[in-house]
Amino acid sequence: MGEAKLLSPREVKDILLRGARAGCSEALFTFGERPGEVDGFRKWLLEYGYEDIIDYLLEMCKLSIDFGLLPHSNPGILEKSELEKLKPYNASMGLMLETLADIKGHEGCTGKSPRSRIKTIEYAGELNIPFTTGILVGIGETWEERVRSIHKIKELHEEFGHIQEVIIQNFIPKPGTKMASWDAPGIKEMMRTVRMARDLLPADITIQVPPNLISPRQLVKCGASDLGGISPETIDHINPEAPWPNYIELQAMVDIPLRERLPIYPGYIQKGWYSRGIGDLLGILSDTEGFRKPYKLEYH
Repeated sequence: MGEAKLLSPREVKDILLRGARAGCSEALFTFGERPGEVDGFRKWLLEYGYEDIIDYLLEMCKLSIDFGLLPHSNPGILEKSELEKLKPYNASMGLMLETLADIKGHEGCTGKSPRSRIKTIEYAGELNIPFTTGILVGIGETWEERVRSIHKIKELHEEFGHIQEVIIQNFIPKPGTKMASWDAPGIKEMMRTVRMARDLLPADITIQVPPNLISPRQLVKCGASDLGGISPETIDHINPEAPWPNYIELQAMVDIPLRERLPIYPGYIQKGWYSRGIGDLLGILSDTEGFRKPYKLEYH
């Protein structure tokens, strides 16, 4: 709890400015499970003039649009009303399912409840929000539970059609946590899992793997076709020990040409799953196919 921090509006503005100048197209907003329940957090919010973290997030999303960056919010478990509030100012949103298994590492953390996470994903589907979810591999689940988690994601997409990508993420043990001594999954386990997910999920769902956490070369051969987002300005705050590769390094990791996409996938742009709040910016950033339009970096 002592390491918790809420970025001030000034800090957010500075990051957005640097991102825009670097040629970025997405602003990722993420925070822990119900941070408002952490001692001292409400005091921070009030100092910035906000009663609720969702209201603060909404204003920062609007600010990112002003800077020419499409927001993607991943704020944990949400009520349907909160998703409705955020939808007009987000190109897409996300929440990792992680696992349907009841594991020791999630004991005492209500935010990790699979039922609650599924409910949030269902709400997003009801609201036609392009959505990212995924599983964590190697957190104590069995193979059968892993397969069941992918099956559940498939069912949610078949009902609502809103899941644009599924992240297959390898668990990284962190010092000071309950699972600090846990063994991380190896490349063979990840390859097997990516193959399974690609076989089970509909073709319109993309498989993503994080290139700063594991070498993607073999995983691309197994069915992964998205390497997520990399940032030239910020670290991976969830995994600060794992630096982002730059574009040249990323291209060298795989045997296929890379093409930049936006936080909303082309298929959902074509379906019109976006609001007037980001429509003008999408028109500026996307090409005729719905990918990122070629751009020229400006250095300041």
